[in-house]
Amino acid sequence: QVQLVESGGGLVQAGESLRLSCTSSGRTFRSYTMGWFRQAPGKEREFVAGISWSGGATYYTDSAKGRFTISRDNAKNTVSLQMNSLKPEDTAVYYCARGIGVYARTLSEFDYWGQGTQVTVSS
Repeated sequence: QVQLVESGGGLVQAGESLRLSCTSSGRTFRSYTMGWFRQAPGKEREFVAGISWSGGATYYTDSAKGRFTISRDNAKNTVSLQMNSLKPEDTAVYYCARGIGVYARTLSEFDYWGQGTQVTVSS
């Protein structure tokens, strides 16, 4: 069975950086698209970034472009999200998930989810 575990969240000030990591246990996610989502208080879960199975293609929501970078290491069953120039609006619980389609970006296109890691950005 697939289990995804996120780490790297924390409390930072606006303008600082964080690097989130997601590790899969029990089964490799080689050949699967992987993505990061976030859910802020009182808001619905939204797509942030995705990466193809080979790592050759990455895609982002508009608010993340130019600031966030998604990457993966299939040999280690890990996917990361480098978050630079963080803003208070980025405050949310961040989740990694396994995609079940090409360029997946909607909730229904992901079948396994981690438990989430909290990112809080203060001004």
